[in-house]
Amino acid sequence: MGNKTLWLCALASLAAATLSAQDIAGDWQGTLKTGSQETRHILRIAKREDGGWNAKIFNIDQTQDWGLGIAVSSFTLRVSDLKLTIDHMRVTYQGKVSADGATIAGTWTQGQSQPLELKRAASGTAWRDPSPHSVRFITVNNNVKLEVLDWGGSGRPLVLLTGQGNTAHIFDKFALKLNASYHVYGITRRGYGASSAPGSACEPDCFGDDVLAVVDALKLNRPVLAGHSIAGEELSSVGSRHPEKVSGLIYLEAGYGYAMPVATTIAGEQKSTGIPVPILAIFAVPHAAPPAISNNPAALRAFEAREEASVGGQAKRFETGLPSARVVRLRHADHYVFLSNEADVLREMNAFLSSLSLL
Repeated sequence: MGNKTLWLCALASLAAATLSAQDIAGDWQGTLKTGSQETRHILRIAKREDGGWNAKIFNIDQTQDWGLGIAVSSFTLRVSDLKLTIDHMRVTYQGKVSADGATIAGTWTQGQSQPLELKRAASGTAWRDPSPHSVRFITVNNNVKLEVLDWGGSGRPLVLLTGQGNTAHIFDKFALKLNASYHVYGITRRGYGASSAPGSACEPDCFGDDVLAVVDALKLNRPVLAGHSIAGEELSSVGSRHPEKVSGLIYLEAGYGYAMPVATTIAGEQKSTGIPVPILAIFAVPHAAPPAISNNPAALRAFEAREEASVGGQAKRFETGLPSARVVRLRHADHYVFLSNEADVLREMNAFLSSLSLL
């Protein structure tokens, strides 16, 4: 009897070790309390080629860009004992994988501690992105793969490009307001979300070439590119080097210094290369004031004066550098202007896109 018990214990330990080493990869779902709210989280675990682990946590209830995720700083697994940290958020999670591999019971600590049980996502219970897009991965260069979303639609192709720190999922709701008239795609920039993060430096033309590689792979005929924030780099790179490959460019709070065409030296003088395609640029001037000063008239006036000088000045420089561009200023909009002022942005984009058919 004793030998049988020892044999069963050894078998259980071996099963747990095998599970931990081989089967923990995948999505695990759980719920955390934030004040009076409960928020759903996904822990996505992937095994690296070197045998180590990568993991990300996704908060699917408190973000408009669920695809970004938060990278785990450290992840260790010893038999069935799991520990992870997210250093910049001062998060620690310690848990134990159940013998059947269905759950991880543990404690989440972020200042205070609370229990967090994670359940392995199954086909019937797994959270699914509610957006009706399809997802594919396109290899653009040196085994760099980019996540490409396709929201469908008919008509002129429209490609949405993300700002720094976002994935194409930030456009999930916005894209659905456009796909009745256009075929809408989105690209997640290298280094973010599910796209490859090669680690090597990538200059504006490198990012621009990524976009062109996706356009070629999708066989798109002169799409319109619309970029948010730092995606202005890609817009200007493509528009100045390959204007024949696009029908127009839309800068969504993206027309700042990093997006201005690079000057070249001609006959000893600095001259802008220009961007010979139709352009729409939308600026938030002034930006919406932070809540802390919105009820302080003096502070609000000072804030708006600074905004007019900095952002308003940049909008003016954009107009001067690209005199054929249509520049729109939206007062008190957020940097994520397509979210804070969706109706205004859609109105301007639709008018611009409609005008292209006349060219």
